Amino acid sequence: MGVRLHAEAGQELSARQEEILAIVHHQGFATIDALARHFDVSTQTVRRDIIYLDEQQLLQRFHGGAGVREATVRLGYAEKRITAAEAKERIARIAVGLIKPGETVFLDVGTTVEAVARALRGRSGLRVFTSSLAAATILSAEQDAEVFVTGGMLRGPDGSLTDEWARDAVSRFRFDVAILGFSGIDDDGALMDFDLRKVAVKQAVAARASRTVAVGESSKLLRPAIVRVLDTDRIDTLATNDAPPPLVAETLAKAGVEVLFPQG
Repeated sequence: MGVRLHAEAGQELSARQEEILAIVHHQGFATIDALARHFDVSTQTVRRDIIYLDEQQLLQRFHGGAGVREATVRLGYAEKRITAAEAKERIARIAVGLIKPGETVFLDVGTTVEAVARALRGRSGLRVFTSSLAAATILSAEQDAEVFVTGGMLRGPDGSLTDEWARDAVSRFRFDVAILGFSGIDDDGALMDFDLRKVAVKQAVAARASRTVAVGESSKLLRPAIVRVLDTDRIDTLATNDAPPPLVAETLAKAGVEVLFPQG
């Protein structure tokens, strides 16, 4: 595991608790059922371990499982820009391949969406709406492009625009394709996020888009976040960098969500 983790006040962890920590830190999230099968113990036993580890602030307890604590998951934005940069570029190429010439595109906020903006450079007849100052800046030098910024309150180092101004702005338009980022998924495949202020804008965009493409690294498919953003019936395609875990793939397939990732 690299660094051996111990509970506060000198309390040693059991071998099973240390292995649970190793699994969670490796995967980002693990369900109680999966851990119970792995250790061949009851779900109640695993649940007690998770409650204890959560109390010691070594992991974060969620409904149905445990994940890396939020402070660990949510990297600084500068670090996010360089983390898994190649994976984000591969996701971006898939997403851009879904956009037809002349279509109107909405770009959400986040480093993966910024990679999509970079991949869009050089496309002719581009019409982009965005709530991301970063994405708008990336496309600002494109002479054969129309770039519209929603307005709203500037929030955080990612240059995102939020509040009712941004939500009302996107509600006035129709988009052929909405490219939306996310922080995790719920048990039923719904997109989730950590930032409640951005959710209303994402939901308003999805309601005005003919197609919704979710973009995110495959590691996000193994963890939940705080608030649901979109149910699966509002997601047409998920573009990611690797094959989803079997349970996630099955959940999304049953919901009719197309999952695309690089082959080979």
